[in-house]
Amino acid sequence: MTTDTISDVPAKAPLLDSLRKLLRQDSGLVPVLAALVLLVIYFEIRSSVFLQAANIANLFTQAAVYVLLAMAETWLLLLGEIDLSLGWASTGAGMLAGIYTNVQYGWPWPLAFILGLLAAVLVALVSGFLTVKFRVASFIVTLGMQLVIQGLVIYELDKVFQGGGVPVQDAVLRNLIAGDLTPVWSWVFVVAVIVGLSAITVWKGIRRRSAGLESVAFWKVALRIAVIALVGVFLGFIFSVNRGSFVPVSGIPFAVPIVFLLVGFYSFLLGRTKFGRYMYAIGGNAEAARRAGVPVDRYRIYAFMLGGLTAGIAGLMLISQLGGIASSSTDPSIVLYAVAGAVIGGVSLFGGRGRMVGAVLGGVILAVIKNGLTLIQLSGPAQYIVTGVVLIAAVLVDVLGRRSQQLAK
Repeated sequence: MTTDTISDVPAKAPLLDSLRKLLRQDSGLVPVLAALVLLVIYFEIRSSVFLQAANIANLFTQAAVYVLLAMAETWLLLLGEIDLSLGWASTGAGMLAGIYTNVQYGWPWPLAFILGLLAAVLVALVSGFLTVKFRVASFIVTLGMQLVIQGLVIYELDKVFQGGGVPVQDAVLRNLIAGDLTPVWSWVFVVAVIVGLSAITVWKGIRRRSAGLESVAFWKVALRIAVIALVGVFLGFIFSVNRGSFVPVSGIPFAVPIVFLLVGFYSFLLGRTKFGRYMYAIGGNAEAARRAGVPVDRYRIYAFMLGGLTAGIAGLMLISQLGGIASSSTDPSIVLYAVAGAVIGGVSLFGGRGRMVGAVLGGVILAVIKNGLTLIQLSGPAQYIVTGVVLIAAVLVDVLGRRSQQLAK
């Protein structure tokens, strides 16, 4: 009966089918990349300095915090949970590292860093325990935890330090953002990334073919490798240019390889291990995963802890970027940037869908919006408005994609 109607399908059906695929997670990161490219083009047209070496380096260091916060939230969103305390947990971790590397205490930087990270993980562990063991909504638990941490941080800065704040005095902590690789090591890093990503692209195609799956067309593989190489070489040249006004400054900021290595490790963990498969299974259908023998509660707590650890690393980057921290410099909106970056990057609010690379792109988009609007002198309220519009659009894409998948079943 259905074969009689095949010829009646309108000619535009393939286009509609392609649009539906773009709304699905398996379509890749095309919508996110398209949004990023459009933003870059717009801000370069409005401000001719947007793609200059100094601003690109500044953009990458700004993006480090947003990217790490988005990655932290991704661990929770993959399970259909949410952690609203990650922003202030990161602030607290950075504050502790700043305090104990201060000359007043004189701790070695590794111990101070570990203390800050452990504090962030402990906060997340408490949130996860309360959520899992008492079956309380993670939204409520982490909202309460956020208020507790916010109060403790402000108390520490206002009462103990008399509102003077905590300056960054340790060279290692300061150079997380301010430091750069030498030009030679920058090129070594760029070449290694190009070769590594190209090899992974080819290897994925070989694995699909050997598994009897439909292989990706050769031209698509070649195009991906060409794009990777072009972007890598472009950034390599950008970072090789002297961008200093008074003293020579060149090379890739230390924050870039740190974030890149973390993204690579997390992507491997999610995509190539049993741990990652369990995470996606729980996010897709927790009850089915439990019946299949997956320790759901334990993995939920793991997700909270990984989110806390990543937020702690973001906190180290944050205090390095600010050069210190005071109650007047704390940003209340940092709480929402973690969620916004992940959702803009295509991580589903409903769980079971999302990639760390998407969270990275979402964090970069947040940084591009903030940086670009500042350059065209539309900072402040405009940043919140534009970020809010982009976030709503990302949520709509997520909802429509989920609905499209349900209709296709």
